Amino acid sequence: MASSLTKDSPSTPGSEKTFFGHPRGLATLFMTEMWERYSFYGMKALLPLYLIAPGGMNMSATTATAIYSVYMAMVYLLAMPGGWMADRFWGPRKTVAIGAGVVILGHITLALPSSATFFAGLVLVALGSGLLKANISTMVGHLYKGPEDPRRDGGFTLFYIGINLGAFFAPLSIGTVGENVNWHLGFTLAAVGMALGLAQFMLGTRHLSPESSVVSQPATPEQKQRAIRNGLIWLIVAGVFYTLLAVTGNFADWALMPIIIAGLIIPIAVLARMKRDKELTQLEQTKLSGYVWFFVVAAIFWMIYDQNGSTLSVFGKESTTNNLLGFDFPTSWYQSLNPIFVMAMAPVVASLWLWLNKRGKEPSTAVKFSSSLALIGISFAVFLIPMIDTANNGGKVSPMWLVSIYFIQTVGELCLSPVGLSVTTKMAPAKYSSQMMGVWFLAVTAGDSVAGLLTSPQLNVNLNTSGAVMVEAILAVVAGFGIFLNRKKVKQLMGSVN
Repeated sequence: MASSLTKDSPSTPGSEKTFFGHPRGLATLFMTEMWERYSFYGMKALLPLYLIAPGGMNMSATTATAIYSVYMAMVYLLAMPGGWMADRFWGPRKTVAIGAGVVILGHITLALPSSATFFAGLVLVALGSGLLKANISTMVGHLYKGPEDPRRDGGFTLFYIGINLGAFFAPLSIGTVGENVNWHLGFTLAAVGMALGLAQFMLGTRHLSPESSVVSQPATPEQKQRAIRNGLIWLIVAGVFYTLLAVTGNFADWALMPIIIAGLIIPIAVLARMKRDKELTQLEQTKLSGYVWFFVVAAIFWMIYDQNGSTLSVFGKESTTNNLLGFDFPTSWYQSLNPIFVMAMAPVVASLWLWLNKRGKEPSTAVKFSSSLALIGISFAVFLIPMIDTANNGGKVSPMWLVSIYFIQTVGELCLSPVGLSVTTKMAPAKYSSQMMGVWFLAVTAGDSVAGLLTSPQLNVNLNTSGAVMVEAILAVVAGFGIFLNRKKVKQLMGSVN
């Protein structure tokens, strides 16, 4: 499949094939990530709808939101141990292959027509995604001769397009099959997508950098034994805990809570451990203090943003006509809006920053982050209008309401996500230069864990109501205004980083 996307290098005609002028291995990683994101976003589109469907799990919207939020939190939390496994045991190339295999197994488990195996399938998909997500981007970097390679940024841009292509087509195919034909056949299609990605990866693996097979910090035999022993202990503890919950009849009430707690504690513990590290210089400690501001903003942003797959999907299913110009479409298709908006708007936003920079008017990182919070708050303020309309007048509203909400959220995402990736690399202490990208992903874990906690059986907050949406809109706008007011203080903590 990758060969159809390659061409001869213009510099050495016929001697070496390239992928739009980039190393041949980028085609392999592009296609692998495209298919992995295809399976992931197909799952994301189907999951909340399957959970609330009478022909699915037939759960309440609140319970569905809790499960969805915890699932999303775990995908990003497991990216850190996924990177650790590659560094200490398998190397990135082998870890990606194993991760893809686990994702396939997870989707096959979800495809079984049994509620008993459903949650095991979710765990497997999250685990496999963590193994793969942590390492495939690293392998893209291995294709280039260091940060000074002029093709490097362009290569990651192409790779990002692959992510969004998979995300765009997944709801259109997997969502349609799952909603209109059979839920479990939709999960099967997700497994087929990941299998195509794995096949592509195995066929093209010879084009990857030899560095991608290297175990950078190989574990000693003693460390391997300790890792296996600790893993077994935690597995036994989890098995005993969940068995007791099942025996006592408390499984449904408390099953999510340990995962939610881990999703909240681990990000805080990681940042606290770095702050206590006396090996860091004073400047690194100061920058880390500034980074905490961005981490908190990102957690609030992702808490609200990731409800586009739960709260917005439930509203789309129950209160939107899902008909445009006489054409009926499945609810899952809304999940294709974000990737198409990202591909359309990313060059525009990037050009805007460059245009402002040349005129000395580019906003600081703190201002960009505050803008992202303001925009995500505004999107939920807009969401209130159709929610109140359906509550007062009954009936269903136009799908253009959700289109506009997704558009506003995407602009907010572009003010935060790429900027956050950049500032993470700039502010990372030298000792934690590799780990800091995992810390950035932990902001997603923290935000989704808060949503999971709110909708857990213990708190049982229904985020699908206009009251909850209004509170979240106010929270985002107030938090955005707060970081804007403190932008000078944050800038001082950042040192020379803008």
